[in-house]
Amino acid sequence: MSSIPPLLARSRRHFFHECGVGLGSIALGTLLARDATAAPDKPVRRDPLVPRPSHFPAKAKAVIYLFMAGAPSQLELFEPKPELNKLNGQKVPDSFTKGKRFAFIKGDAKILGNTRKFGTYGQCGMTLSELLPHHRDIVDDVCWLRGMKTDVFNHGPAKCFVNTGSPQFGRPSMGAWATYGLGSESDSLPGFVVLQSGPRGPRGGAALYSSGFLPSVYQGVPFLKGTSPILDLAPPPGIDAKRQGEFTDAVRDLNRLRLDVTGDPEIATRIAAYEMAYRMQTAAPELMDLSKETKDTLDLYGVAAGKPSFAANCLLARRLVERGVRFIQLYHTDWDHHGGALDLGKTLDQICKEVDQPCAALVKDLKRRGLLDSTLVIWGGEFGRTPMGESRETIGRDHHIDAYTMWLAGGGMKPGLIYGKSDEIGYNVVENPVHVHDLQATILNQLGLDHLKLTYRFQGRDYRLTDVHGNVMKDIVT
Repeated sequence: MSSIPPLLARSRRHFFHECGVGLGSIALGTLLARDATAAPDKPVRRDPLVPRPSHFPAKAKAVIYLFMAGAPSQLELFEPKPELNKLNGQKVPDSFTKGKRFAFIKGDAKILGNTRKFGTYGQCGMTLSELLPHHRDIVDDVCWLRGMKTDVFNHGPAKCFVNTGSPQFGRPSMGAWATYGLGSESDSLPGFVVLQSGPRGPRGGAALYSSGFLPSVYQGVPFLKGTSPILDLAPPPGIDAKRQGEFTDAVRDLNRLRLDVTGDPEIATRIAAYEMAYRMQTAAPELMDLSKETKDTLDLYGVAAGKPSFAANCLLARRLVERGVRFIQLYHTDWDHHGGALDLGKTLDQICKEVDQPCAALVKDLKRRGLLDSTLVIWGGEFGRTPMGESRETIGRDHHIDAYTMWLAGGGMKPGLIYGKSDEIGYNVVENPVHVHDLQATILNQLGLDHLKLTYRFQGRDYRLTDVHGNVMKDIVT
């Protein structure tokens, strides 16, 4: 017979639970306390996406990330390099390529000149190619990062790196970190929404907007094209709103009882998902209905009525911001211009035509509605393109991680600032480099989040978006 007293024979889990300080009790108590202090004229929020205070006053309330999947060529879009044309066909000096790895080309690849015409625009004097005529209107609203650098030269891992801070799948994405840290202002739409355009999704797939080891309520929710963005959102035939509401309430109460016992955050996610889905049955169709937008607005973006497109997604991004969504990410694919089917000629012309007007329109529209100051817009891909050419059926450029261009607008970024500089052929950054981890730290900073303090303990250690790297780029923020 054991001589252990009955109290000590019980498990620690039972002890803490029955003392009323179990994790579930703490979590539920926190939720109920927060609900009790809610304003009486506002609906009660009990989900994990309830807005939370930032570490310090934020400049941006929301983020719209325009992700150009495949990596746009900075040399054809933003950076004229006369020296490229002078050295066209010559081998890059060994000092540039020694110890470097590329996706496809070899170290003896020849320099490729640029045939695009460039002009200088705005008070800031930004150079843009003929491929981006609408961007000329926003040059003084944009902070131009010409010294971007990253670590990873293959598409899938590189996309994962810029989105999650790691080239390995399984880490939380930037949108997941943002909603984990701040929650969402919307009670009828997800806090993190993903919109895709093009013939396919980006390489890397759902890992790019995953919640990783964070509770799954923080993952990005992909919206489908058309008036029904979420599968199985509409109630089945014969089920009216009253019956569905009763069902949702019953499931919620049962889940809360289980949450009180286990403290499992995925049960809180389940509760939030049921309640969110119920509210979204009204909110989602209204969001996707662009018919109430003015003709002027539709023409500004270049939206064709009833036709899904990147332009329509840009307009939806603005509508999502207006409805309190925290993080919106748009993916536009087919920027991988190695040559062959995807080259630097007509293919690039078409891709640029698809995004130029809508991206510029988004900045203009946010500005005229008074939303740009509180919305951070990000534009760019996972890396850039090489100064050397890659020969397939036609000529293109390989992946390049050592110097490329991105742009940021609104959300407390310095407008009209051209920051960073690459060398005379666009190979290396020679002034004001910005690493991907620095960009991530700066984005969180604009949301009022300290990237060093926004952590989550997993498998015995604290993780953060920037891992053990990253510095806020104070030169580019107001």
